Amino acid sequence: MIETYVDERDYKLLERDRYTFFVLKRIMGGECKLLLSDHERLILCFTGHPFPVWIWTADDAAEEEMEKAYQLAKENKLLTGEYHFNIKYSLAEYFIRRAAEEGLELKIITNMFAYDCLEPVRPDTESDGGIHCCEMKDLEELVDFMDRFHKELSIDQKDISGYREDAEEFIRSGNMYLWKDEQGHNVASCKYAPDGDMASINLVFTRPEFRRRHYAENLVYQVTMKAKEAGYVPMLYTDADYVASNACYEKIGYVLRGKLCTIG
Repeated sequence: MIETYVDERDYKLLERDRYTFFVLKRIMGGECKLLLSDHERLILCFTGHPFPVWIWTADDAAEEEMEKAYQLAKENKLLTGEYHFNIKYSLAEYFIRRAAEEGLELKIITNMFAYDCLEPVRPDTESDGGIHCCEMKDLEELVDFMDRFHKELSIDQKDISGYREDAEEFIRSGNMYLWKDEQGHNVASCKYAPDGDMASINLVFTRPEFRRRHYAENLVYQVTMKAKEAGYVPMLYTDADYVASNACYEKIGYVLRGKLCTIG
C-alpha cells in the first residue's frame, strides 16, 4: 500500500544506501510537494521544480516493483518531459525501456558517484591565499558564485532572489566558505551540510579565470577537515564523467562508495 508520508521505517531502509541516497534522506524531512512510500520497497520524493525526483528502490527490486514505480511517476504527471529522476541504474534501464514503449524518450543525463572521506589527505600543492568563512557582507558575491555554479552544470537553476534566499541561509549556518587568493579575490566556493552523522560537501566551484591553480582542491580539503572535526563523516556527489575532478577528490582521501544516475 502506498502512503503519503514517511516514518522511521523509511529512514531505516535508506541506511542500506546511506551514501547514494544521502540527499533523499535529508529532503524527506523537509517540505515536499510529493512524498510516497510503501515503507518496504519503494520511496518517491519530489520537493518541486527545478529539483529532481528521487526514487529509491531495493537492490533486488523485481520487474513488477519497477513497473509500480513507473506507474506512480506517470500517475503523478512526472513523465511529461519536465522532470529529471535520481535513481539506481537498474531502475533507470527499466524507465528508459518502458518510456520507449510509450513513445517517450528518456536517457541518462548524469552518471553520479558518491564518495566519503574518513581520512583526509592534505593536498600535495598548497595554493596562495586561504579559507574564508562567509559573512553577510559576502552575500552578493556568494549569490554570483551560486548563479554561475548552477548555470555551468545546468542543474537546479533558480532566479537571483532564490539564490539570495539560499545564500543567506548558508551564511547563517556558518558552514559556507570561500577561498581568497593572496590578492584578496574570492576565487572558489565550498560548503558542508550536516544530516545525522554525515555532512555533504557541495557547491564546489572555481571561477573560470582562476582554475588549474589548486584552489578548489585546497578549499575542499579544508572544508572536509572542518566537517570531520565537527564530528561528521564528510561525503559528496560527483559527475562520474568528470575524470579530473574525481581524481582531485580521490587525491585528498575521498573513497568511492556508491553509484546512481540522473535520467530525463
